[in-house]
Amino acid sequence: MTAAPLFSGILFALAAGLMWGLVFVGPLLLPEYPATLQSFGRYLAFGLIALPLAWFDRGRLKQLVRADWIEALKLALVGNIVYYLFLASAIQRAGGPLPTMIIGTLPVVIAITSKLRTARVGTRAEAPLAWGRLLPSLLLIGAGIALVNRVELEHLRADPNADLARYAIGGLLAIGAVACWTWYPIRNAEWLRAHPDRSPRGWATAQGLMTLPLALVGYALTWLCHLASGDPFPLPFGPRAADFVLLMFAIGLFSSWLGTLCWNEASQRLPPTLSGQLIVFETLAALSYAFVLRKSWPQAGTLVGVALLIAGVIWAVRTQPAQATVDAHPN
Repeated sequence: MTAAPLFSGILFALAAGLMWGLVFVGPLLLPEYPATLQSFGRYLAFGLIALPLAWFDRGRLKQLVRADWIEALKLALVGNIVYYLFLASAIQRAGGPLPTMIIGTLPVVIAITSKLRTARVGTRAEAPLAWGRLLPSLLLIGAGIALVNRVELEHLRADPNADLARYAIGGLLAIGAVACWTWYPIRNAEWLRAHPDRSPRGWATAQGLMTLPLALVGYALTWLCHLASGDPFPLPFGPRAADFVLLMFAIGLFSSWLGTLCWNEASQRLPPTLSGQLIVFETLAALSYAFVLRKSWPQAGTLVGVALLIAGVIWAVRTQPAQATVDAHPN
């Protein structure tokens, strides 16, 4: 791997992390809104944003065959809709930091899963990377996440109003989000690296288009369920309609489309064992945003944990795997 793709790939991963960190803000700013409404609202906005973008990307989208659109639909369902349902529900029950730290295990989980997983037929197989070269960065990142998580748990225990059962449920929901987002980047990277001639921007737009019908159906079903149950929550846009619509479109544009675009660019430049660890940028961004909303500085333990996370990323960048081989794609 040459220095230029490595450096640009890291910058794109950093930009994606900054964008994705914003998704942790929505449930905290709109705590009275159900997680289902926030998830479907965000991706309804994403799908609507993708419509005009599809016109500009129409040439690239015409290159996609039926199998590609089915793959985009799967990625949209698991990596967008289901993932954010889990995450928004977790944040509303456990607050911002705890789900952030659980999601923060993604660099370790994805790297190990990528290491153990056999590449699908027709996708580019990475050259073997020895565990001895991979483990130091994983241990640094894991130690950093554990340290920050310990500080947050102590913060929860000191709160007399804390509902530990509610926090535990939030933690389990966050683990569900981790499962979704372990599958998504690996599968997404496989498609992108099997199609190096395709546009990452076009692929991001394709996923947005596939998200739109899913979000429309989900939003409509949520509305019908609220009407049938007699829930007084005012639909379609809730008690703070302007805030809700503006926030959904902001997250849809910056986190969903722009974040996906940046990540697609990174995925085409970096091997999964490295790109998976760079998702740590999302954790760092989300933590920063959470402390801004708290209007407080992080404790010393949190800062040390963040330093370990950064050290792990730097180590991962220095650990460059050998050049991968390329297999022909079945399409």
